[in-house]
Amino acid sequence: MAWTAQLLAGRPAKLKHIQLPKENMFDKSGQWIYLETFEDFDNGLSDLIELWSSTATQAVKESALAHFKENLEGAMLNWADNRAKLKKYTAIGKELAEFEEALK
Repeated sequence: MAWTAQLLAGRPAKLKHIQLPKENMFDKSGQWIYLETFEDFDNGLSDLIELWSSTATQAVKESALAHFKENLEGAMLNWADNRAKLKKYTAIGKELAEFEEALK
């Protein structure tokens, strides 16, 4: 969505190696690992929630959240014509919305 584009401004997340909160969310160079399968998103949401409970910096937490949302939006658009898959990704979106509400 527009907020994602404004937030990211076309720049990938750059993190110092010692700041990497989860090895399955960021690669060794600090680049976000794009989620591809439903299992990636399901596990990724758990990792994201765990990250927000960690001592990672606010910038890392917000970057991970923005990337997760961007990936999820892309997956939902990709599977828009497949009701069964879209329903699964929509369920992840609902859980994400509940998590974001809890953050407020």
